Amino acid sequence: MTDQLTLLTPPTPLTRVEALGRLQALIGQDLRPLADRYGITVWRGDKRNKGWAGQVVERYLGQAPNSAHGADFGDWELKVVPLIFGADGDLRLKETMGITMFTPHELEAQDFAESHLLDKLARTVVVARVYEDPAEARSLVAAVAPFDLDDPALYADLEEDYEEIRWAVREGGVEALHGGIGRWVQPRPKGDARRAGVGFYARKPLVMRMLGLGR
Repeated sequence: MTDQLTLLTPPTPLTRVEALGRLQALIGQDLRPLADRYGITVWRGDKRNKGWAGQVVERYLGQAPNSAHGADFGDWELKVVPLIFGADGDLRLKETMGITMFTPHELEAQDFAESHLLDKLARTVVVARVYEDPAEARSLVAAVAPFDLDDPALYADLEEDYEEIRWAVREGGVEALHGGIGRWVQPRPKGDARRAGVGFYARKPLVMRMLGLGR
């Protein structure tokens, strides 16, 4: 009986230090062969799985893809972001970074200190990959960076963004939300936000800071 119970015991979450060690080995490696190895669909007909790279890195670390509000690995979160080459040949962020989804009820009920937004940003590892073209035939890992939300000024700014978004919802409902709100984090409704929720996205300067490339 003991052996059977042991088999049912969930594995110990991967620590961030262990994950960073494994992820460093990915720098310079192409994620596409790993997608094939793990059975992650990149294209189905003419539709691209936009989250394929993140799913590949999760599987590489032994984590099944999930959409839970809490941090992916217990006390730390994994994010994978695409970089593109600019006209000057330098790599830059392709887009803002999705953080998590919220419903209007959650926005009203949770202060920033107890929010899923803070859960996702408090302790993070950001993996940056190169987006070469829409075909996604190759995508090399360019950087891996840990991030801790331990700067009191940044924490206060993010809390202010969160409160601004809460205020907008109280005053005008989710229809009042738009991408211009927030200094570091912006809200973007997904479909009918009253049912589907609101996505919180890190603006490019915040992601650059998380990667150690900005202040």
